[in-house]
Amino acid sequence: MTPTNSPAVVDLESVKDVVAMHIGVPVDVSTLDPQRDLYSAGLTSLATVGLMLALEERFDIEFPESMLSRGTFRTIASISEAVAKLAR
Repeated sequence: MTPTNSPAVVDLESVKDVVAMHIGVPVDVSTLDPQRDLYSAGLTSLATVGLMLALEERFDIEFPESMLSRGTFRTIASISEAVAKLAR
């Protein structure tokens, strides 16, 4: 963690902020149901990689290989759950 970064609070809204900046789909993430399938909304594999990297940087975490699956990134709720687990 760099000195300019403070520990990030992991909550649904902070995860939504990162998702909104990195999923590359024309969907208003702020009004999106946390259980909505992001892949059906247009999320691509390439965008998923960018999203993962942004989440790692924002929350000072690292996704283990075991979590690198569509299931982890399918919904905002599943992303929030994974990030919260890793940030402990």
